[in-house]
Amino acid sequence: MSVLCLRRLGQVAYADTLAAMQAFTDRRDATTADELWLLEHPPVFTLGLAGKPEHVLDAGAVPVLRCDRGGQVTYHGPGQVVLYTLLDLQRAGLGVKRLVDTLEQAVIDLLAKCGVVAERRAGAPGVYVADAKIAALGLRVRRGCCYHGLSFNVAMDLAPFARINPCGYAGLAVTQLRDLQPAAADPVVVGERLAGQLAARLGRTLVASD
Repeated sequence: MSVLCLRRLGQVAYADTLAAMQAFTDRRDATTADELWLLEHPPVFTLGLAGKPEHVLDAGAVPVLRCDRGGQVTYHGPGQVVLYTLLDLQRAGLGVKRLVDTLEQAVIDLLAKCGVVAERRAGAPGVYVADAKIAALGLRVRRGCCYHGLSFNVAMDLAPFARINPCGYAGLAVTQLRDLQPAAADPVVVGERLAGQLAARLGRTLVASD
């Protein structure tokens, strides 16, 4: 079972993290260990490569940043668990679709352990509870390696989501773990459990690398 390094980065600026992910991917080689970056961001709206600016309805004081992941627009803020997946897909024999399914299933499994029934939707990546989205996904693949990953709403201010069309869908409802199972909504604990859940799904041994 190969190693998967976990870096706990705390709250870090989105632009700095994006640059760090790109630099890590550019300099890695066949011997570079895969990593998970566990963190949260200060308030920011991010637009994917094909993201349409009109999906940002009223940014207000929240910055809007263009990035190189797939998908449309989403919001990041404190209390949201972000798990970035810096993986050599080619080395692992892992396709993008399988990785997306694995990321979604890790969240679904974690929610099930919290007593929350969640599901995926065909053609709309992410994880949903009833009609509300609780986790969003976006990836970028370069030279057979991926970065970006998933964001999971745990205990945050959801109001900024009303100022965008989340993931490009007008009126899409969003939810968070705190509103479903308050006792389970500690972002630090949830982040650790999510990283462990994903590592297990990937058949990897998780090793702290702070």
